Amino acid sequence: MHFLLSALSIVLMDLLLAGDNALVIALAVRSLPPRERRIGIAGGATAAVALRVGLTVVAAHVLTIPYLQIAGGLAVLWIALKVLIDASGEPSATVSPKDFLQAIWYIMVADLTMSIDNILAIAGASKGDYRLILFGLAVSIPFVVFSSDLLSRLMDRFPVLIYIGAGLLGKVGGDMILTDPFVVQTWHPTPLFRYVVSGALVLAVIAAGRMICRKR
Repeated sequence: MHFLLSALSIVLMDLLLAGDNALVIALAVRSLPPRERRIGIAGGATAAVALRVGLTVVAAHVLTIPYLQIAGGLAVLWIALKVLIDASGEPSATVSPKDFLQAIWYIMVADLTMSIDNILAIAGASKGDYRLILFGLAVSIPFVVFSSDLLSRLMDRFPVLIYIGAGLLGKVGGDMILTDPFVVQTWHPTPLFRYVVSGALVLAVIAAGRMICRKR
C-alpha cells in the first residue's frame, strides 16, 4: 500500500510539473512536417525522460553546484529564441535529417535543464526507491507526448501561441538563473525582483524573436 501511494503521488506530480516540458517539445517540432513531428515528440520525450532518471538519482548534489542553474537558464533562453524563430513560419513539407536531429537536441537540452522541479519532487517522493523513480518517469512519457502533440496542433491553428510559449520559456530561464546558489547568496533577489526580471525576459524573448523574424 505504501508503494502504491508513493507511486500515485509521483504520477500526480509528473502530471502537474510536465507542462513546461510539453511546451518546449511542441515549439521544437513546430517547424517539422506532421509525420516527423510525431516521431520527434515521441523520441525527444523518451530520450529526455531517460536522461532525467540519471539526474534524479543525484538531484540533491547537482542542485548545490554554483553556476549550474545559470548555465541551464541561459541555455533555455537561447533555445526559446531559437525555436521561436524556427517555429514562426509555416511547417515544411519536407525536412532534412539535420533539422530533425536539431529539434531532438533542443528537446533534450531544454527538457533536462527545465526538469529541476520534477527531479526534486520525484527524488523526495521516491525516498531513494529506484523502482518508483523509473515508474514515475515512465508514466510521464504518454502525458508529455499527448500534451506536446496537442500544443503543436494548437500552434498551427493559433500562431500567437508560439510567441506566448517562447515567452513562458523566457520566464523559466530567468527563474533558473535567479535561483542559482551563487545568485541567491550574492544578490539575495527578492520575490518582486524575480517577478520583474522574469517579466522583462518574457518581453525580451518575444521582441527579439519578432525582430529577427522580420529581418528574415
